[in-house]
Amino acid sequence: MPEWLIERGIGETRAALVEAGEIVEARIQLEGVTPAGSVVGARLTDTGTNGRNAIAFGDDDSEYLLPRGAPGRAEGAKLIIEVTREAIPGDEPWKRPIARVSLQSEQQGTDFEGEVLPFPAPAERLEGWNDLIDEARTGIVRFEGGELRLSPTPAMTLIDVDGYFAPGELAVRGAAEAAKAIRRLDIGGSIGIDLPTAGSKEARQEAAAAIDAVLPQPFERTSVNGFGFVQIVRPRRRASLLELALDRAAFEARALLRRAAFEKPGPKRLVAHAAVTAVLEGKPQWIEALARQVGGAIELRADASVPMSGGYAESL
Repeated sequence: MPEWLIERGIGETRAALVEAGEIVEARIQLEGVTPAGSVVGARLTDTGTNGRNAIAFGDDDSEYLLPRGAPGRAEGAKLIIEVTREAIPGDEPWKRPIARVSLQSEQQGTDFEGEVLPFPAPAERLEGWNDLIDEARTGIVRFEGGELRLSPTPAMTLIDVDGYFAPGELAVRGAAEAAKAIRRLDIGGSIGIDLPTAGSKEARQEAAAAIDAVLPQPFERTSVNGFGFVQIVRPRRRASLLELALDRAAFEARALLRRAAFEKPGPKRLVAHAAVTAVLEGKPQWIEALARQVGGAIELRADASVPMSGGYAESL
């Protein structure tokens, strides 16, 4: 029976839907990001154009885009808004989190419901989490006989399928593996999958059916065209793990803190790439939290020879 496991780590909360010992779906909620579904107070700062695309400044110090506007409200009016999409990291600062006017009472939203694990736990319960993080950082997902290459872009997430099977068989296998990766890495919005050119209508239909069999609703998709391309659109409530990994130094800093938390208790020195140690130096509360978890002082050492993802903890 699938079960959600929740791990409240340092700088982020992690959630994984585990089935038969494998992570089939995962989510990460960053510290300081107002979750989708939250209802917060706000002030209208721009009424938008023709009743659409208003802007509000929330009581959580975030600026929100209101695509449907705020009918009947003047600039400066107090609002209650519901967050429908969290802030998405990246180099496009105009992509604000999205909200809509609400009549509800203020409340904190969350998609994270399940068994809350002690952290650090006596034993690893999120088996496969480190492999999942590696998929997010590299954009490479391997499967028997092939691999996926995932590329997040401002317009959509692109997935290229390659492998050693005959084109028709690889198209079907690749479609299923792509659907699994979309779910596992929490990819929403517009998604394009470039499958091998199957060569027959039957193979293209089988590839489309493989997506439908794996990916849970709600989503919409096109047919697989003669060139092997299929587009999927899913609800997008938060950043995918791929998008979180684009903020590489912070992503690796949080991953290092998780690894260090499972080391033997006692004082530690974290050795990492300079960009990673710079993030940690700017977050003293994270270092203090780790010190409490491991029961000892934490030192930092930057090492130019350590790759961004290669940080480690050594006992003092």
